Amino acid sequence: MLHKALSLAFLLCLSASAQAYDQRALDRLTADGQCPGCDLRDADLRQLDLAGANLARANLRDTEMKGIDLSGANLRSADLRRADLERAVLRNAVMSGGKLQDADFEKADLSAADISGSDLRETDFENADLSGADLRDTDMREADLKRARLTGASLQAADLRRANMERADLTTADLRTARLADADLHRAVLAGAVLDEADLTRADLERANLDGASLQRTDLSGAKLRRATVRATDLSRARGLSQDQLNNVCGDATTRLPEGLTVKPCS
Repeated sequence: MLHKALSLAFLLCLSASAQAYDQRALDRLTADGQCPGCDLRDADLRQLDLAGANLARANLRDTEMKGIDLSGANLRSADLRRADLERAVLRNAVMSGGKLQDADFEKADLSAADISGSDLRETDFENADLSGADLRDTDMREADLKRARLTGASLQAADLRRANMERADLTTADLRTARLADADLHRAVLAGAVLDEADLTRADLERANLDGASLQRTDLSGAKLRRATVRATDLSRARGLSQDQLNNVCGDATTRLPEGLTVKPCS
């Protein structure tokens, strides 16, 4: 019995030590904002002002960072898996090459942040501000971008398969060669967006605003376009587009369509 109790105590100690952050690293971070490569797993950094901090390659997995100010911070290649960054300020932060799977960025400000090449699978960006952000070559499969602001964002070659982008604002966003198969873009605003060579197969674009967008060589096979608007939209070289898809879509005299297809004018 004693042997079992000691074994359990030993295992609990091992678990605790594996979860604990480095207190010296935290002290260094709060003192001068310089902590590259630090181990801060499970630390509580809520509401701290760490603008301009250097946390490159830091381990911030499962860290509590709600409301933190990391504007202009260096988080290149940092591990932020499952971290809570709700309402965090990350304007102009560098987060390229990071591990951000399942992190919570709800209502966070990531405007003009560099997140290129990062793993963002199942990450929560609901109501986040990603306007002007660099999201090129990111893996955003099944990410939650509902009502996110992505105006002017760069999403070239991003993998957004099965992502929830309902009501997201993607005005003038660059989505060239992005993979959006089975993505939810219901009521999304894509006015002026560039979707050339993107994969939108089976995507839900019902009631989406595609006015002025470019969809050259974009694959729209099986996409739902009911009540979408395509005024001044260039669909002339879109692939997989059928008249059945366009029957409940409206455009105008400047809408460009593949030969033989038509669209009714918007009232």
